[in-house]
Amino acid sequence: MRKYISFDVDNPKDFKHQVVQYCRRFKYGAVYDSCDHYLPKRSGVHYHSIDFLAGLDHINVVRGGFDVVQKLNEDIRDWLCGYWSYDLKNDLENLCSVNRDGLNFDKACFYQPRFIILQRENRWVIGYLEGVNTKEDVREMMSTIYCQNKGFQEKTALRFKARVDKDKYCRSVEAILDHIHRGDVYELNYCIEFYAEKVVLDPFTTYNSLVEISPTPFSGFFKAEDHYILCASPERFVKKEGGKIISQPIKGTAQRGKDKREDTSLKRALFMNAKERSENIMIVDLVRNDLSHIAEQGSVGVEELCGVYAFPQVFQMISTVTATLHQNKGGIDAIRSLFPAGSMTGAPKVRAMELIEKYEESKRGVYAGAIGYFSPDGDFDFNVVIRTLLYNAAHQYVSFMVGSAITQKSVPQKEYEECLLKAKAIFQLFNQDKQGAYE
Repeated sequence: MRKYISFDVDNPKDFKHQVVQYCRRFKYGAVYDSCDHYLPKRSGVHYHSIDFLAGLDHINVVRGGFDVVQKLNEDIRDWLCGYWSYDLKNDLENLCSVNRDGLNFDKACFYQPRFIILQRENRWVIGYLEGVNTKEDVREMMSTIYCQNKGFQEKTALRFKARVDKDKYCRSVEAILDHIHRGDVYELNYCIEFYAEKVVLDPFTTYNSLVEISPTPFSGFFKAEDHYILCASPERFVKKEGGKIISQPIKGTAQRGKDKREDTSLKRALFMNAKERSENIMIVDLVRNDLSHIAEQGSVGVEELCGVYAFPQVFQMISTVTATLHQNKGGIDAIRSLFPAGSMTGAPKVRAMELIEKYEESKRGVYAGAIGYFSPDGDFDFNVVIRTLLYNAAHQYVSFMVGSAITQKSVPQKEYEECLLKAKAIFQLFNQDKQGAYE
C-alpha cells in the first residue's frame, strides 16, 4: 500500500530542477511537468490534473509491448512511468522499421517507482510503499533533494548534422506530393533527423535548460539506465480520466512575433490559414475514427476545433477530441486504437506509415511515440514525443527529429522552414545557429 505525506515547497521552480538532478542517483527516473502551462477549452475548462510528477528509483521494470505493460499495470495497480516507441506500430500492423538507428531504445519501457512526488495546484505530496520504505527514508531523500544544485547547461557549440540536407528534403517532399496527387495518401508527416556523435552530455542539466528555454505543458524527462529522453512537447497524445478519453492533436504551426502587435497578427493569420486548418481537420477526422473503435456509440465529439495557442517559440493549432470509453474496453485498448498519434503519421494511417518508412532515413524509435504515466486508479496521461532530445550515453549519440505535414498545398521550401522553426529551441540550447544544421 502506498502512503502519502504532504510537504511544502517554497520555490517550486527550483525544486523541480533539483528533483531532475536527483534522478542521476538511479538507473530509472522520470519527471513530467506542465510548466504551469495549460490548454483550456474555449469554455475555460481544461483537462489538467497533475502539475508535476516524478517517479524516483524502481521496483519493477518491464520492456516489450502493450501486453507486458498491461499485465504489470493490472497486477500492481500502482503508479507506472514509461514510454511507448513509435515502432510499436509494427506490433499493430503489418509494418517494419529498418532505417538507421543510432539510439537503440526499447519498443516500450515502464517501471514502478519506489517514490512518487506529486504537485496538484499548490499541494505537494510524496508517496512511498509501506513495507518497502519508511518515513525516515522519505525524510532522508527530501533532505538530499533540497541539497541538489539546480544545474543548467552552459551553452556550448555542439554542432548537429542534418541526416537529410535541404535539397534532398525538397526532393522527398516532391515525391510525397506525387503520392498525394495519385491518391495514395492525403496527408503525410515527413520528418528528418539532426544528430551528433561522440558527445558526452549531462542530460539532467540539459533538460533543465531546455524547459527554461521552452516550457511546454507536456514536458518530460526519462532515464532508463544509459538511455535518456529530454522532452519539451506541447502535444497531448491521449488521457484517460475515469471513463473519458481525451486526445489533443496538433497540426498547424506559425512563428511568434517580435512584439504583441505582431503576435496578434500572426496568431490570427494561423487561425485563418486554409492549408493549416485543413491539416488539422484531416487529423481530427483520423482521431475521431480511431476513437470510434473503443467508444460508446455516439460519444465521440470535437470539443474545440483549430484553437490557436502560444508557446515560447511558436503558435500551435490544437483541437480537442473526446469520447466515452466503451464498457467492454479498457484504457490500453484506447492507447492501441490511437497509436501512433495521427498527427505524426498522416492519413490513411497505415499507408502513410508505409511511405514514412520509405522516405525517412532514420528510425523514429521513441520520437513520435509517447511518454507518460499510469495512476493507481487506472487513469493515464501520455504526450506525443516531439521537440525532444534523445541520448544514448553508452554510444555517445544524441539526436532529435522534426517534421511537418505534407498535403497537396505544401511547398517544399516552406515545409523545410517549418522544420527549422520547430528545431529552434534545441538549436538555441546549444548555441547553434540553424544555418549550422545544413552542414
